[in-house]
Amino acid sequence: MGGERRGLRVGPSPLNPVKLELGVLLVVGLVLLTAHPRLAEGAGGQILLLGGYGLAAAAWLVWRARRVLAAARRGREGDG
Repeated sequence: MGGERRGLRVGPSPLNPVKLELGVLLVVGLVLLTAHPRLAEGAGGQILLLGGYGLAAAAWLVWRARRVLAAARRGREGDG
């Protein structure tokens, strides 16, 4: 009973900010999904709106993840 806690522990990740942004983008995407009939006329406009958002969100996440990983890699190389 030395105060030792059991369970799964995950160390801090340099990608935690990207995970937060993913959560925000998912919430915004769900809001957009519910509001898209009011924002765009016709099926083509709605598909373009949702598809454009999906592509932009994916591009943002890829760009951010690559940037964070490059910074983490530079930090490791400076330590050695």
